[in-house]
Amino acid sequence: MNPELIEKVTKLIVEKLQSQNGLEGNTKVNRASHDSAVTFWDHTTSSKQESTFRPAPNVPGVKTEEGQGLIEFQRYAEPKPLEKIESASKKEEQRMEAIYPSSGVENPFNPEELKELISKTPARIGVGRAGLRPKTDTWLKFRFDHAAAVDAVYGNVNEELLKRLDLFKVSTMVNDKEVYIRRPDLGRKLSDEAKKTIREKCRKAPTVQIIVSDGLSSSAVEENCEDVYLSLLQSLTSLGLDTGTPFYIEKGRVAVMDDVGELLQPKVVVLLIGERPGLVSAESLSAYLCFKPRKGTIEADRMVISNIHKGGIPPVEAGAYLGTVIQKILKYEASGVSLVQKEN
Repeated sequence: MNPELIEKVTKLIVEKLQSQNGLEGNTKVNRASHDSAVTFWDHTTSSKQESTFRPAPNVPGVKTEEGQGLIEFQRYAEPKPLEKIESASKKEEQRMEAIYPSSGVENPFNPEELKELISKTPARIGVGRAGLRPKTDTWLKFRFDHAAAVDAVYGNVNEELLKRLDLFKVSTMVNDKEVYIRRPDLGRKLSDEAKKTIREKCRKAPTVQIIVSDGLSSSAVEENCEDVYLSLLQSLTSLGLDTGTPFYIEKGRVAVMDDVGELLQPKVVVLLIGERPGLVSAESLSAYLCFKPRKGTIEADRMVISNIHKGGIPPVEAGAYLGTVIQKILKYEASGVSLVQKEN
């Protein structure tokens, strides 16, 4: 385009605006807007001619500050704090991620089917790869879950929880965690001191004897035991079943209920014990039940309600259900495979 033509058009516009300002006759406003003037230079020639433009005063919605030439626009709505916006956005992302887990596979052949498969299992499928290796996010999540599993095995149950549930503590023949892992047989037997304490503190021959043990996951006991235990007590009370003195066995295995059965002679023993942790959950609790357990009881005579945690069977529901199972065991005077055979 012709630069001279552009210059002429610009000057005409400026002169028109200046003439409009002059008609206002408001010298005070002109003086206040002096600092915010815009200067146009004639860059097409060597002359130093210039034209000056000052904004028209009293523009609706605009405030000018005298002596500074700053323009402040009106606010039509108060903006939301940035922290609230980010928090709401993060919560929505977490909600959508829980409902529709994202896939790490780039350009999958059938994305809808892959999304459906991922939503149906907590297993690590569709995580994708970076070359021959897993992606960074996948690897970090794996390391995190593995660390949680190790902590669950080597951790200890909080003493406050035991006090809150009024559980006294005894131990098996294992004193060290490494020995407990290498020698499962020692975790199935109560120590002599534990037997003495149980005889002194526990009521003999109850209908139901409840015991708790950390097993292979102290985290499972801390996260789920209280809800299961209180719900189970309420269920047994409503069914009119009496319970013995509950207690906690440190570093116990499932078959430790046989020693308890020999000592207290209950009709049913319920053992709430931490499951072996995995990479999906390190907080899963199991409830083992047995009718009149004694030394020499075979595994087929035991029953188990497993996978009790927030991602599996809800703890409160599990406790209520255990009361129904105990009622059935007492009715048929059997547990495990024998119970199934008698029912049929």
